[in-house]
Amino acid sequence: MILSDQEILRSIEQGEIVIEPYDRACLGTNSYDVHLSRHLATYRDRVLDARKHNEILHFEIPAEGYVLEPAINYLGATIEYTESHRHVPFLEGKSSVGRLGIDIHATAGKGDVGFCNHWTLEISVKQPVRVYEGMPIGQLIYFMVEGSILSPYNTKGSAKYTGKTHLPVESMMWRNQF
Repeated sequence: MILSDQEILRSIEQGEIVIEPYDRACLGTNSYDVHLSRHLATYRDRVLDARKHNEILHFEIPAEGYVLEPAINYLGATIEYTESHRHVPFLEGKSSVGRLGIDIHATAGKGDVGFCNHWTLEISVKQPVRVYEGMPIGQLIYFMVEGSILSPYNTKGSAKYTGKTHLPVESMMWRNQF
């Protein structure tokens, strides 16, 4: 079941959902709008290796915006820091962003109960498009969880994306054993 605006508000009041900064105007009927931070990154190497740590190069979106190009995997981040202690958060693109040909995640749209961080975005575009710091980029949708959670994400020793960071985070696939 997806949380309604009233349930999202109730969950924020009870500390089950944290959104910082929070703006009531960003609350939709059953979602919360998040925004693109000024921080972007690209991978240093053209060929990535799933078994190795792939370094990224960080840069900032200038005031006049930044043109994203096709065939480049950009990593971005949300301005908003979020926590979800009882619900499963899903990040989806906004329709206006999709109509510009921008995809904001490759496969990582679902968070886990206990995810506490800014969201890293896996951004790709179908044609060149200029983006700006602070533009609406996506929306968080919260799902109810049935039953108790044994190990929230932020308490798992195997969790690869914990720790508060406002910068995009590269793939940590290399930490898996395969």
